Amino acid sequence: MHTKATITNLNYDQANGHSLDMLRLDQVHPVVSGNKWYKLKGYLDEVIQQKAHTIASFGGPFSNHIVALAFAGKTFGYSTIGYIRYNQNETLTPSLQEAMNYGMELKYLGRTHFQEQKASLLDNKKTSGIYFIDEGGYGQLGTTGFASLIEEVDLSPYDYIIAAVGTGTMLAGLINISNDHQKIIGIPVLKNEGSIEKEINTILPSMKKNYTLLHQFHQSGYAKTSEAQIKCMNQFWKDNNIATDIVYTGKLITAVDTLLKENYFDKYSRILLVHSGGLQGNRSLAPGILDF
Repeated sequence: MHTKATITNLNYDQANGHSLDMLRLDQVHPVVSGNKWYKLKGYLDEVIQQKAHTIASFGGPFSNHIVALAFAGKTFGYSTIGYIRYNQNETLTPSLQEAMNYGMELKYLGRTHFQEQKASLLDNKKTSGIYFIDEGGYGQLGTTGFASLIEEVDLSPYDYIIAAVGTGTMLAGLINISNDHQKIIGIPVLKNEGSIEKEINTILPSMKKNYTLLHQFHQSGYAKTSEAQIKCMNQFWKDNNIATDIVYTGKLITAVDTLLKENYFDKYSRILLVHSGGLQGNRSLAPGILDF
């Protein structure tokens, strides 16, 4: 269903002797973009084992995960349900319309008590024939699925691997397949995300601790952005012809720009940025703000 991941060399004026590359997970599939394919992979195996006919999951109005799941369900012949952090009377977003076009049934849980309702559904998920996946593909199977990336690309030459962090599932997968000498850096995209380290450790299949979370690059919160970030994203597009999104990868490259200027990395390091894919968040912006 997907093409193998590739690695692209990046142009960075402020590299100062460092070598910077990008893991292009955004290119593995046009819809099941980036880390979504790898995370879903582990769950789909269990869906088959349990002989489920429907896959249900959770997400927001611009969720990459929801769109990816809807498409995967259509492709593999499963019905899908999306429980959405949104109100039914609000304007249908392009992302939700796309999920519906792939046949997903949407159920709106609202914004106020979304997490409580999600927890209740997950606690009582023994509904006959329906297989539940947590928001963003969070969980041990998501981590295991992502770790299968090691079969496609060689990450061993890099001193640093740096990625945006939502649920932490992808980062846990990266930590799991990393070597002891490598430093894994996560850029949480949520503000005041005090529990993310615990959530990552919970799904780590090993007790590796060679990772650091840098919490100062969230741009005031999930899906929030700034003029500085937009400028950085447009410059990155100009220099590398690679599109990023305001929710995840835009914050990643903004963080890397700052870290390079602050001489954060050891001299002459090889640094790998992970393009986790998915540009749904950019649909929330007015036309013309981004150059791509």
